[in-house]
Amino acid sequence: MAEEQHTLENLKEALEGSSDVAAPIQVVEPETPAEPQIDDLGRSYATGKRKNAVARVWVKRGSGRITVNGKDHKTYFARPVLRMILIQPLVAADRLTQFDVVCTVQGGGLSGQAGAVRHGVSKALTLFEPELRTVLKQGGFLTRDSRVVERKKYGRKKARRSFQFSKR
Repeated sequence: MAEEQHTLENLKEALEGSSDVAAPIQVVEPETPAEPQIDDLGRSYATGKRKNAVARVWVKRGSGRITVNGKDHKTYFARPVLRMILIQPLVAADRLTQFDVVCTVQGGGLSGQAGAVRHGVSKALTLFEPELRTVLKQGGFLTRDSRVVERKKYGRKKARRSFQFSKR
């Protein structure tokens, strides 16, 4: 115990003694802003994923048209909830009528496809305008929702459901 106090006292003295010497001041330069990644046609590309759906998304300046697999998004995603999910990143970034979105999506169901397109649009927007990253990150649009269907196990009816027990 006495040795511990002795070492703590030495440490305090050493810290107090070091305050006399001026420490060199380090200047931290701010990070350089990320460069936009835009191809020759004025588009940014990103891949979005959700469940088993994969969406390839291109974003470019335009009037706000959203095309999914060659169809208008209102035709492809008939349910209003899916359309709302699709445009969430554009609404959060306040860019709903400033960008055209063209995407191809495959795999999964409509809900997973809508989530995949949302993820892809968010990533493509951050590549087109890097300053939007903080807004989209706070909304949770850049995080891939990694939940997938649990696999079926042997000796079970489904992933976790057992066969019905029969006493007789």
